[in-house]
Amino acid sequence: MERCVILVGHGGVPSDCPPKLVADFKRLEAAAHGRQTPELVAADEKLRRWPRDARTDPYKTGLETIVYALAKRLADRTVLAAYNEFCSPSLEEAFAQAAGAGAREITVASTMYTRGGIHSENDIPAILARLRREHPGIAVRYAWPFDIEAITAFLAAEVARAESAAPAR
Repeated sequence: MERCVILVGHGGVPSDCPPKLVADFKRLEAAAHGRQTPELVAADEKLRRWPRDARTDPYKTGLETIVYALAKRLADRTVLAAYNEFCSPSLEEAFAQAAGAGAREITVASTMYTRGGIHSENDIPAILARLRREHPGIAVRYAWPFDIEAITAFLAAEVARAESAAPAR
């Protein structure tokens, strides 16, 4: 694998995950004030590793469907999924997988299109800055922010498709 694309989605909590697990994670996250405490790391890992399937986590299935379709369009690259929170693999884990398989170029794209989002505007760039320092031999790109004309062209085409496909209800 010479070139890789990592598509980062937000991640979701599976429907069968105990609410106490999520509440404990959120409580530890708030108390940590941005630090990575051992308790927070353990709670995050437990939540990310919770078993999932299409029924319990349709978001994960949806992102993986996009990754599969994107891989067909980018046939000369390996395309991987990653998640900001609640789900695995994390961006760091997907990056390690790509680096371990010999990727020399890694381009990261987010499914979060709008400016102002904490993950796409802060978290992902911070992680990529660290990964660039740790892997100086790998070219790392971040395909964000997106071109507003490309986004609006995509949305306009989808609106037109919806309007031509079915009568309004």
